[in-house]
Amino acid sequence: MALKVCQLCAVDFTLQHFLLPLIDGMQAAGWQVKAVCSDGEAIDGLRKRGYDIVTIRVTRSFNVVAHLVSFWQLFCFFRRERFDVLHVHTPIAALIGRLAGRLAGIPLIVYTAHGFYFHGEMSQLKYRFFVALERLGGNFTDLLFTQSSEDAESAVFEGIAPRQNVLVIGNGVDVHRFDPEAPVDVAFLKQSFEIPESAPVVGIIGRMVCEKGYREFLQAVTTLSSEFPEAYFLLVGGRLVSDHDDPIEPAIERAKAMLGTRLVLAGFRSDIPIILAVMDVFCLPSYREGMPRTIIEAMMMGKPVVATNIRGAREEVIDGVTGLLVPSRDPFALAVALHRCLADPGGAVRMGQAGRKRALELYDETRVVALQINTISGRFFGQA
Repeated sequence: MALKVCQLCAVDFTLQHFLLPLIDGMQAAGWQVKAVCSDGEAIDGLRKRGYDIVTIRVTRSFNVVAHLVSFWQLFCFFRRERFDVLHVHTPIAALIGRLAGRLAGIPLIVYTAHGFYFHGEMSQLKYRFFVALERLGGNFTDLLFTQSSEDAESAVFEGIAPRQNVLVIGNGVDVHRFDPEAPVDVAFLKQSFEIPESAPVVGIIGRMVCEKGYREFLQAVTTLSSEFPEAYFLLVGGRLVSDHDDPIEPAIERAKAMLGTRLVLAGFRSDIPIILAVMDVFCLPSYREGMPRTIIEAMMMGKPVVATNIRGAREEVIDGVTGLLVPSRDPFALAVALHRCLADPGGAVRMGQAGRKRALELYDETRVVALQINTISGRFFGQA
């Protein structure tokens, strides 16, 4: 029996950058898959590539009226389509979608927690609030996939889901696309960014919001700039319309005033393997993550990683072996770690090589996709 599946998330960015391999895998298995998210710039291109996408607005802000509208539209859509499986992603879309899906009678509801919103740096009141929301959604969840082992343990400990309904799926990338042996004209790409061919490059990739650690990154690299006058610093990413975190433009302007052309803003890029080939060190100083894919991408490309000692990142990076871990929100510690990599390029290369080996062993996306498909199929037909 070919299953009819709905993949639901809040924005097209998530669909485009995180869900397509899973959709491709499900369709290769003979399943019929519809994707649902808010309208966005990526939708037309994805439809032209053959993806079946329905746009229903799901706001990422706490707007109760907007959420009620989304709930009703999703409920009506689910009743009309009669899906076998609803697979939800991103916190708000996941909560609204699970409620609507259960009321619409969808037999199997699966939630992938790409990183629970609650974390140890929150106030207890805020922490408990978000745990309560996850518990509410857990009442309408048949399977909970987590990318990190820590999230799986938190889900059981906090009563979000019983252990038998929780599975750690990990995260992964295309090992053929992220291949450091693939021919890349690094000199040409450096020239396009006006970076000297011999200059070491420290880079960061991610949405340009505070919680990704951009302010700490900029403070750290400006601290290092005088000691490593030949180093360049590459920022890759942008800000989504739906992002509500504090702006980082003032921090960028301050850093630009000190670094000048050595601070390069590349914007959103789709050629991430090539961008990573330019970098000598990859940095992700986030406050909160699930199982960050950019770290896996950097490891797969053989790059040493400097990251914060937070959930997900510390599961991927072995401190001192494949990269370095530092406390979050600590630009001084971040500067020390980046200094170590720049001052010892041979050691940085060795950490990158160890990271590549670890990524190949653990983070092949074909295994992650197969695990999800097999688990969903087994649970659906096991309960049918």
